[in-house]
Amino acid sequence: MSTPFPFTAVVGQDDLRLALLLNAVSPAVGGVLVRGEKGTAKSTAVRALSALMPEVDVVAGCRFSCAPGSPDPACPDGPHEVGPGVRRPARMVELPVGASEDRLVGALDIERALAEGVKAFEPGLLADAHRGILYVDEANLLHDHLVDLLLDAAAMGASYVEREGVSVRHAARFLLVGTMNPEEGELRPQLLDRFGLTVEVAASREPDQRVEVVRRRLAYDDDPEGFAARWADEESAVRARIVAARELLPSVRLGDGALRQIAATCAAFEVDGMRADIVMARTATALAAWDGRTDVLAEDVRQAALLALPHRRRRNPFDAPGLDEDKLDETLEEFGGRNEDEGDDDPDPDGPGGGGQPPENGPQDGPQDGSQDGSRNGPQDGADGSEPGGDEAARPQAGESGQPGASGAGEQQAVRAGEPFRTKVLSVPGLGEGAAGRRSRARTEHGRTTGARRPRGALTKLHLAATVQAAAPHQRARGRSGRGLVVRRDDLRQATREGREGNLVLFVVDASGSMAARQRMSAVKGAVLSLLLDAYQRRDKVGLVTFRGSAAEVALPPTSSVDAAAVRLESLPTGGRTPLAAGLLKAHDVLRVERLRDPARRPLVVVVTDGRATGGPEPVALAGRAARLFAADEVASVVVDCESGPVRLGLAGQLAGELGGTPVTLDELRADSIAGLVRDVQSSNRRAA
Repeated sequence: MSTPFPFTAVVGQDDLRLALLLNAVSPAVGGVLVRGEKGTAKSTAVRALSALMPEVDVVAGCRFSCAPGSPDPACPDGPHEVGPGVRRPARMVELPVGASEDRLVGALDIERALAEGVKAFEPGLLADAHRGILYVDEANLLHDHLVDLLLDAAAMGASYVEREGVSVRHAARFLLVGTMNPEEGELRPQLLDRFGLTVEVAASREPDQRVEVVRRRLAYDDDPEGFAARWADEESAVRARIVAARELLPSVRLGDGALRQIAATCAAFEVDGMRADIVMARTATALAAWDGRTDVLAEDVRQAALLALPHRRRRNPFDAPGLDEDKLDETLEEFGGRNEDEGDDDPDPDGPGGGGQPPENGPQDGPQDGSQDGSRNGPQDGADGSEPGGDEAARPQAGESGQPGASGAGEQQAVRAGEPFRTKVLSVPGLGEGAAGRRSRARTEHGRTTGARRPRGALTKLHLAATVQAAAPHQRARGRSGRGLVVRRDDLRQATREGREGNLVLFVVDASGSMAARQRMSAVKGAVLSLLLDAYQRRDKVGLVTFRGSAAEVALPPTSSVDAAAVRLESLPTGGRTPLAAGLLKAHDVLRVERLRDPARRPLVVVVTDGRATGGPEPVALAGRAARLFAADEVASVVVDCESGPVRLGLAGQLAGELGGTPVTLDELRADSIAGLVRDVQSSNRRAA
């Protein structure tokens, strides 16, 4: 087993280390979500925590880590008698992004269950993580069905495996720790709320701290065991402090004054539900215990709010997590004077929460791969929402007329997107086999059962009727006697299911001068933002191609981060000619590359334009030829017609015909304005095929 990087050797990252240590003191806090850019010691710190966790007593030979003093009466390896057990280190179990359901919850031997009535169960990762740490790297990329299983286990403290009437239950209480890079997409709100605390990490810009990071990392890589030995005393001190804080925790008093501050803070920031209040109370109590106190002070409440509330304040899927610290201080000050139960008559709400900081642990303590640098919003502070440039932005630019002779040099500043709205569902026709999502029909592991087949690999979903039908003709030849059914592996049938998949929604947006009218472009951006919100909810990947002037560019390569697409859209300038053919060819090239990377994910192309094409020889003919490439590849497409005014040329409709797709106006895109858009998309693509 490799030697982990010492926790106390991680440079800086005070909030990250504090959140992890508080969960080690009180697992009831509910885990930690670590958000930050790549290379910021997220995984290093989490893996290092396992060495600091106190050892646990378990029943000898129990695969489910039952406590010898109070074994689980429903343990599949039980029943166990109360008595002495064996001591072992707490486990840290990693859940890979691509793990199967059976690997997470465990697997039943269906053949033995049917033939012998025996619950032969192979434990999964949830059983391994019981009374330890479950670490989910890239938690935002986890498949939906695994997220659902995690939610159930986290909520109930137990895992249930049920297959065709055969049921197994075992305890699964664990410290849930996740890391994620927000550039790759956000977490589902349900899972986000399950993490008790969240911290933002970012790379330090201080040369001295970066030097120390590199120095320690190189020293560790050269001699991991020797490096760990040099930090052994600091590791032992923190481990002892965790044990002492755990023993003190039941004696910590959470007075009515502190509870009032917690409730007032959660109300002031309008967080949903009551989980935030409970997490803040547990976090503030753990902070006091970590500092060796039996009273919760105002600075404990403040620090708890900074860790427990930012990820619960998102009112919109594209909002960055964060907390207004001035508002927090005002709330604590307003309700702090009533805290008569606490020993400190004048708690300082502006204090740094020093009692909650980890102990000093070495020279030049800076971030392992970066530091917060005092900022709690990290790299996610809002997008560049620059205002339009007044009268200058409102003036027509060169090329706005869309004529072939127009210059491509004119450019307007970005305008803000209009108010988003709920859109009609756009889907890809046919039956796919892509990643699970909520857009188009697909063969999936979860959904309604539509048939049966022989299993390819391990059996995951038994089709009972088909299995019995396959085994029934052979019972006499197999010497069946009695009531039991003689089942062989060749008889087993896998259930085929139909659900929904996520698609690649590629936006091709016209940013030319003909689209540059301020009010018009604001409406266009509002429509695209609305479609992005829909893509977020349906678990799609998105990409953004824009065209203006003399060329097209990939503003955002296909990604799961719908947030990133919204940011690029907000800052998109307009002006110049309309190289429609270049935009379509660039989009076609993006799809070609993405098809090699992810062949199972089907694309949906959304072209947002008024249909005009200018610049170069025969721009309209070139655009038509480019559009027919999509029709030849049977790519599902929709053209959002942005043409406005009393006189309309219908160019977007002609483009939709060349693409083999469906034209829809901005007004028709609204969910309450059109009926049967999905049917129109499907029928148009069938005609094109």
